[in-house]
Amino acid sequence: MIHDSRVQVLRPGTPRRQGFVLLWVQATVRTRDNHALEYGVREANRLNLPLVAVFGLTPGYPEANARHYAYLLEGLRDLRVNLAARGIPLRVTLGDPPAAVLAAAGGAALVVTDVGYTRIQREWRGWLADRLDVPLMQVESEALIPVGVVSGKQEYAARTIRPKIHRLWHDYLVPLDAHDLRKQTRDWEAGEDVSDPAALLKTLPIDHSVPPGDEEGGENAAHDLLEDFITRKLDTYDTRRNDPTVDGSSRLSAHLHYGQLSPLSAAIAAREHGGPGADAFLEELIVRRELSFNYTTYNPHYDRYEGLPSWARATLAEHAGDRREYTYTRAELDGAQTHDPYWNAAQRQMTRTGRMHNYMRMYWGKKILEWTPTPQQAYTEMLWLNNRHEQDGRDPNSYAGIGWVLGLHDRPWTRRPIFGTVRYMNAGGLKRKFDIDRYARQWAE
Repeated sequence: MIHDSRVQVLRPGTPRRQGFVLLWVQATVRTRDNHALEYGVREANRLNLPLVAVFGLTPGYPEANARHYAYLLEGLRDLRVNLAARGIPLRVTLGDPPAAVLAAAGGAALVVTDVGYTRIQREWRGWLADRLDVPLMQVESEALIPVGVVSGKQEYAARTIRPKIHRLWHDYLVPLDAHDLRKQTRDWEAGEDVSDPAALLKTLPIDHSVPPGDEEGGENAAHDLLEDFITRKLDTYDTRRNDPTVDGSSRLSAHLHYGQLSPLSAAIAAREHGGPGADAFLEELIVRRELSFNYTTYNPHYDRYEGLPSWARATLAEHAGDRREYTYTRAELDGAQTHDPYWNAAQRQMTRTGRMHNYMRMYWGKKILEWTPTPQQAYTEMLWLNNRHEQDGRDPNSYAGIGWVLGLHDRPWTRRPIFGTVRYMNAGGLKRKFDIDRYARQWAE
């Protein structure tokens, strides 16, 4: 079922009765539980036209490097094969994404695309809408519940958005049927060869200084990982997910970021399994993740220090001149060259694998605030390190998570030097919760 609330007209008009329906794949690089894809199939069948797909592969995506492109290309490899199995050819064009779509849209009856929640994704869709001469429909599939349906404003915290989501999620947590495409075509140029992602990666004019992470990308790997998580970890997710010394987290974040796994697929699998672990997972998957979408949708400064709540900026400004016992340069932070073995371990985990345990990420960010000359510089360094090394960097969750370190989606706490009334964390808390020394040994030099 595709709720009408998922569909938005970006360029109105009447579809042509000839040609093809064009699916612009951008945020949803998958075939399973993809509302934009199924809407495209529905419209193609209604018009008795074939459905073809295009992906614009830009080598200039902000802050992306070989680590990110490797994962994306593995997703495009799976996408081409999985779409072909449904009679839908995929063209991968190297260049500016909306320009690639505009070039591909000659002869299209209408264009269908998905939804992204960052500035560049909105700008791309707006650019295309201004230039197409056929209808452009946007179908939201990366949020379980469309962002605008949940709330029309920036929410203060998880506690304010949670009841709004809970009132709605059973209406949206329903299986999405996949229908056969009635009319197919082979007359569609393939573009770039994505069958060997590693080979294509070497040819791209991108930043190759950060190597690929240690996990494979793509829709097929995403569903293998989801099945493993549900069968092996979900029952203890509520008690083990905050311990970085055990393999208790889902590790699904990167697949969700690249659109290789639908939140609907993951939510249905967890709900069917049930239990306290499922409840905790759905809180992270839906409430917390979609709170970050709310933030990047309604706060125009979501990727800048100015996007933080006024109370947090005021208290940090008040304590900006407080003495720092340690200060580190970007190079020292990037190289895990601090006095703190626990922080260094977290940084090494991120640089080596492309991920950092979520609990350690909170500590990691709080220490950067403590070790940089100003809170503004702390924000800048956190964002740079995160977006450079994290496999899911540049995600709404990244901006919300870094914002949380500095008071976003939180409340004032006891006043302390440097932090003011922003929440404080120290190594003592790590030692009380788990064997932090074991974690440090796991990620030693």
